[in-house]
Amino acid sequence: MLEIVYQDAHLVAVNKPAGWLVHRSWLDRHETVFVMQTLRDQIGQHVFTVHRLDRPTSGLLLMGLSSEVARLLSQQFERREVQKTYHAVVRGYVLEDGTVDYALTEELDKIADKFSNPDKAPQPAVSHYRALAQAEVPLALGRYPTSRFSLLELTPETGRKHQLRRHMAHLRHPIIGDTTHGDLRQNRGIAGHFDCPGLMLHASHMALTHPVTGEPLSLTARWDSRWQQLVTAFGWQGRVPALERVEFPAQAGQDNG
Repeated sequence: MLEIVYQDAHLVAVNKPAGWLVHRSWLDRHETVFVMQTLRDQIGQHVFTVHRLDRPTSGLLLMGLSSEVARLLSQQFERREVQKTYHAVVRGYVLEDGTVDYALTEELDKIADKFSNPDKAPQPAVSHYRALAQAEVPLALGRYPTSRFSLLELTPETGRKHQLRRHMAHLRHPIIGDTTHGDLRQNRGIAGHFDCPGLMLHASHMALTHPVTGEPLSLTARWDSRWQQLVTAFGWQGRVPALERVEFPAQAGQDNG
């Protein structure tokens, strides 16, 4: 069962758990749990995808309850009219706010993107970040006897694949749990010591225009138990109170098409 953040007659927003795929594909034939199928069974009607959210990323996922509403919502994303806010835990101290303006070459999957142009020019990519909190813990995960981490608010201005993960790695502050662009030793240390596996990137807020009523719509997805555990361990309670505490039901074994 999924936590439904918002639902009306036209659209639905859920808090996607980390590790869940959005929908079934031929590349994932061994997977059994998908957001679209679970939500369809939960609310008793079909849902239509609007935007992407990487498998390891938790947080807000918006879907239309008709193909027309999904199309209108997708257009808002394409025109960059949707304001998206993420939160991340990164390696090291980030003490000031800033902007990353760093073009990214397209990351291609060997199977899914085998017909894509590998020589495509780098695409403009801009991300803004805001430093919210820092922590130093007595863990020797590198050359020093302690390890430092920061809590950031991230706002992507563009929507390139893995943009936030790649931009933070570019700044030498990779997101904790990022197995592709991150620090393997830090990832293992945090997962083992704090029982907090996975990518510490969460899609927290979304502001958009309702595609049918035209009214402003503001959505928020709170942190899961992994996040809450790490926030507590690092003494960051109260830094982002709107996101604290959420309980997910036990994962059901769902495998219907």
